[in-house]
Amino acid sequence: MVEKDPDLVLMAQIGAAHGIRGEVRVKPFGSDPMALADYGPLRDKTGSREFTIQSLRPQKSVLVVRFKNISSRNEAEALNGTELYVRREALPPADEDEFYHIDIIGLTVFTVNEDHVGTVIAIPDFGAGELLEVKPERGPSYLIPFTEEIVPHIDLDAGRIIIDPPEGLLVHQTKPDETPVDEVQ
Repeated sequence: MVEKDPDLVLMAQIGAAHGIRGEVRVKPFGSDPMALADYGPLRDKTGSREFTIQSLRPQKSVLVVRFKNISSRNEAEALNGTELYVRREALPPADEDEFYHIDIIGLTVFTVNEDHVGTVIAIPDFGAGELLEVKPERGPSYLIPFTEEIVPHIDLDAGRIIIDPPEGLLVHQTKPDETPVDEVQ
């Protein structure tokens, strides 16, 4: 298995070829899709292959991109599924109360009462807003709405997130020496 360079941030993924001259459809993951070209060369997950954008244009929910040195449909088709990354230092600083996913994943989650909940392992968005996927020490992971009301404090320097979960959100949460509620007979 090829390891991902930890200094790389996922920005987009190449999809199907578009036309016969080497263009591809690209699904961007940033808040400003057209800014994809502003970060300099993009890289694959190992950081060993670079992709320089020659042109891009929006088309529905994707971008149509032409990369330097990709000039045929066959070359474009070979890129399908390639994830595109940039070096973390190429990204602008996040605005106040904004965070890059890479900065949130791995943080430890506590409730406002200082109860340990787990560690953020992903930030999915299924269309209704971002969620924090939190993995406790035992049991299955939790999905917690990533809203200001439920996640009132994030301290990147301390590596902590404080949540104020509504009643019932953590019903299956257990402490390491307890049996989960759904396992009690």
